[in-house]
Amino acid sequence: MQRWRGLEDIPQDWGRSVVTIGSYDGVHRGHQLIIGRAVARARELGVPSVVVTFDPHPSEVVRPGSHPPLLAPHHRRAELMAELGVDAMLILPFTMEFSQLSPADFIVKVLVDKLHARVVIEGPNFRFGHKAAGNVEFLAELGATYDYEVDVVDLYERGAAGGGEPFSSTLTRRLVAEGDVQGAAEILGRPHRVEGVVVRGAQRGRELGYPTANVETLPHTAIPADGVYAGWLTAAGERMPAAISVGTNPQFDGTERTVEAYAIDRVGLELYGLHVAVDFLAYVRGQERFDSIESLLEAMAADVKRCRELIEAADANQA
Repeated sequence: MQRWRGLEDIPQDWGRSVVTIGSYDGVHRGHQLIIGRAVARARELGVPSVVVTFDPHPSEVVRPGSHPPLLAPHHRRAELMAELGVDAMLILPFTMEFSQLSPADFIVKVLVDKLHARVVIEGPNFRFGHKAAGNVEFLAELGATYDYEVDVVDLYERGAAGGGEPFSSTLTRRLVAEGDVQGAAEILGRPHRVEGVVVRGAQRGRELGYPTANVETLPHTAIPADGVYAGWLTAAGERMPAAISVGTNPQFDGTERTVEAYAIDRVGLELYGLHVAVDFLAYVRGQERFDSIESLLEAMAADVKRCRELIEAADANQA
């Protein structure tokens, strides 16, 4: 998959293409429907598919300090889009100047002059241009002038467990913040992931017999509620069952919120300085302060046992 940053990166000889535009944070199952339709239409027409997204998130430019927690960084979104068969990803630097573009100017500068759109695929609530004044109706109206078609994909609604709510990044962020990582995974189509570099912490886990990878998460990462979770730690291409702790470590009067992952039954791992991924499978219990180190150790042993059981069950279901 080709990756471009800015309109100037698009090849001069770029021909017609099928385009979809959006933040696509998380590339959840609703996004997958839209992107999948774009890829399918592109293959039908024999042209490339392009996903257009933005950096930073538009809200951070329009309303500084309002950047939402991110479900996936751009490199992860690119990986997921490549898996869906996307041919090119265009990241547009979102500046105050760019935010002033009218919907009509956005269409001409991006879709017509640069990407030569033949078809534009969007969800029903797509908005664009200055003050989000453009919608799919306006997009289709100008399509008649500029020779492109607009295809609107209705987002599937979740089942009864989700209250009939449509797939959305906002809902996914809320579930992650509440610690409902299983509900988030239902929308994402995979476990929620947190990434970062392993840094040196207080090393108390090592002293207690449970050495953890202390993950320095990327800015604006959507981090689950404080507590213990079952999941996986991926480092250097190896995916390992893990017991994950999120919180401030109240047992030792901690104040800084951290994400730490213990690779179950693995001894002698050297992960410092590595970029790792932590995937959250299930919530085990909330953050607690124990009366003694002995009580803490008993709880940690029970946590690891429960995490192992949940992971084994999940792996068995995938087999």
